[in-house]
Amino acid sequence: MNRLEKDFYLREDVVKISRELLGKYLFTKIGGKITAGIITETEAYAGITDKASHAYNNRRTKRTEIMFGEGGQAYVYLCYGIHHLFNIVTNKKDVPHAVLIRGVKPIEGITTVLKRRGQEKLHAKTSAGPGTVSQALGIITQHSGTNLQGSKIWLEDRGVKIKANNIHVFPRIGVDYAGDDAKLPYRFLVHL
Repeated sequence: MNRLEKDFYLREDVVKISRELLGKYLFTKIGGKITAGIITETEAYAGITDKASHAYNNRRTKRTEIMFGEGGQAYVYLCYGIHHLFNIVTNKKDVPHAVLIRGVKPIEGITTVLKRRGQEKLHAKTSAGPGTVSQALGIITQHSGTNLQGSKIWLEDRGVKIKANNIHVFPRIGVDYAGDDAKLPYRFLVHL
């Protein structure tokens, strides 16, 4: 097993980490079922200076407190009262950086993924979008704070190499309220 080491998450450059997460394998073992997907889309959130971040301007709430913890933990929040969105906390303690996982390509536990998604077969939208990623992999808000070095949610590097020219870079989605920060090239996508 080539689990990502804690040091991977503790680095300072959240944008670089976000880009490097493409091609990594995201695993869950929930309800005794193992599921996994290759990460295909991410978004970086640069903490207290990033108007799109939940921690902008050092905002600390019960929900966002996990972002101020040490990197290598899950930050899962409910969006629109419906979608559980899975983020990876990065950087050192008290620097609230995070990467939202927006898309994965399912590669393990397909039957479970399809059941969770209410689908009969895999298609492009099975886990394209942060809400569907969490649903497919069984991640819910109660998993916020989960240590990514544990046995419930973890990431592995299985040697998938992605060429720089295959990575598409875009502004983030759904953060228009962030003004100029909404236009930052912090969203990364690869087609696998």
